[in-house]
Amino acid sequence: MSQYIATFHTHLAALLTCRTLTGLGVSARMMPVPRKLSSSCGTCIRYEAEGPRLDAMDTDVERVYETDGQTYTLLKENR
Repeated sequence: MSQYIATFHTHLAALLTCRTLTGLGVSARMMPVPRKLSSSCGTCIRYEAEGPRLDAMDTDVERVYETDGQTYTLLKENR
């Protein structure tokens, strides 16, 4: 399994995505955005899954990164 971080333009989008991922059986939690990344609302979702699960993201997702805890690889950007 890989670890991912998704940032959002709004707090509500982060909350809805966290609920969707959890409902799909993905281990996900909301947390403050790491300092190395930026976000419009300051809230992100950290989750662990077999793939990035882009299908479960709210339309207001800002970026999705794969992470090993130290580095962040951009997988999707939605401006």
